[in-house]
Amino acid sequence: MTLRLYDTAARSVREFRPVTPGKVGLYLCGATVQAPPHIGHIRSGVSFDIVVRWLRASGFDVTFCRNVTDIDDKILRVAGAEGSAWWAVAERNQRAFTRAYDSLGCLPPDVEPRATGHVPEMIVLIRRLIESGHAYAAGGDVYFDVRSFGGYGALSGQRLDHMRAAEDTEDGGAKRDPRDFALWKGFKPGEPAWETPWGPGRPGWHLECSAMATKYLGPVFDIHGGGLDLVFPHHENELAQSRAAGDAFARYWMHNGLVRLGGEKMSKSLGNSLLVDALLTRVRPVELRYYLGQAHYRSDIEYSPEALGEAAAAFRRIESFLSRARPHAEADAAAGSADHLPGDRQRPAGPGHPAAGAGPAGAGAAAAALPAASSLPAAFAAALDDDLGVPQALAVVHESVRDGNSALAAGDLAGTAKQYRSVRAMLSVLGLDPFAAPFASGAEAGLREVVDALVGVVLEQRQAARERRDYATADAIRRRLHAAGIVVEDTPAGTRWELER
Repeated sequence: MTLRLYDTAARSVREFRPVTPGKVGLYLCGATVQAPPHIGHIRSGVSFDIVVRWLRASGFDVTFCRNVTDIDDKILRVAGAEGSAWWAVAERNQRAFTRAYDSLGCLPPDVEPRATGHVPEMIVLIRRLIESGHAYAAGGDVYFDVRSFGGYGALSGQRLDHMRAAEDTEDGGAKRDPRDFALWKGFKPGEPAWETPWGPGRPGWHLECSAMATKYLGPVFDIHGGGLDLVFPHHENELAQSRAAGDAFARYWMHNGLVRLGGEKMSKSLGNSLLVDALLTRVRPVELRYYLGQAHYRSDIEYSPEALGEAAAAFRRIESFLSRARPHAEADAAAGSADHLPGDRQRPAGPGHPAAGAGPAGAGAAAAALPAASSLPAAFAAALDDDLGVPQALAVVHESVRDGNSALAAGDLAGTAKQYRSVRAMLSVLGLDPFAAPFASGAEAGLREVVDALVGVVLEQRQAARERRDYATADAIRRRLHAAGIVVEDTPAGTRWELER
């Protein structure tokens, strides 16, 4: 099955055919950094991280560009309210976004351009639009003439006559049409400004992305992504100004669904945002990623603490199998039956809980370590090829976990190792491998090895007590381990332990 993606512009699922065979250019509208990220923002990062991972696993050479809007009306308002410099607000919050992306295991983009670093490219684009009759200067601003572009409204499925006036400037009647949008905003006291042939000022939001996308991906590229709330006006305006300037621009438009709270879109302006940092005090980063990534990327998520807890429990079931199965997989690999997965450590498998191996040094290494799509279960690959069907792909993961647990219970060590490797390979593509960076750091792995060795000594003492029929001592050891948060399980394949969850 070939990769098929839902294209917002076509309103249908289309076979994916890149501009250049074997290569993909992907532009994702990143953050406007007026505040720290809530989970609605980071859902987009997780959704498109899975897109990038699957494209790379499928053999494509991907150039992933995710921008930062570091100058905007909202940033200026926050700076004014705080009495801070606008650039300080932007820098502080961009770092918060980067921490959130990194915490949830999102691979870094190949390039992450800031709007303020690309004003020369924006000036060139404005000049092209003015010279071609699609833009005009008025009252210190420069506007895009929406009536000059016959396809305006096609992306969002709207008719121009039914649209409201653009609300991005107070034009004082300078616009030819109230729906014309600002490409450049004239200087106002107290605001940053750049010099242009049309006077000092700052860029409009829509202009920024067109200039940055084409600088790094060229005049025509494969995929433009973002949240569903960006279809209009942002992406509609990007498409119009880029095509009007003569660029073919994006061939596929992908949009992820929103995170809602009480039926409303999660938004700072509504006061209903759930910040990533706050949620990471309730669940682990990998569990939050599972929650945000488990639904189909085009569907909305209705947030509730219960739903978050259920997602965390579902991931822990996967993780529990991997923890119990890992010694068998390592023994299998040590015997030469199979290759190690990234993050595995070659060490003798003891009777205790396996230590999480140190993952790759960074996300770039993780990208290079992705398994080939052809090596994955056919049903898993088919699910992701069908417009990134993550729910169906996760169903394959959970089925493999059930098969692996059955193999464990039956003492089928080869079968256990096989399912272990399969599950970890699938989780790697979904960015959910608990034994790889960033979810298993080198320090954590080292600590777990120490704990594993100590618990192993205690379990040896328990086993010695059982062999001499001193069951009171054996039970006492088990109770004390449980009091310390360690659950001991006696199986036909030997004694296992794991941390209580």
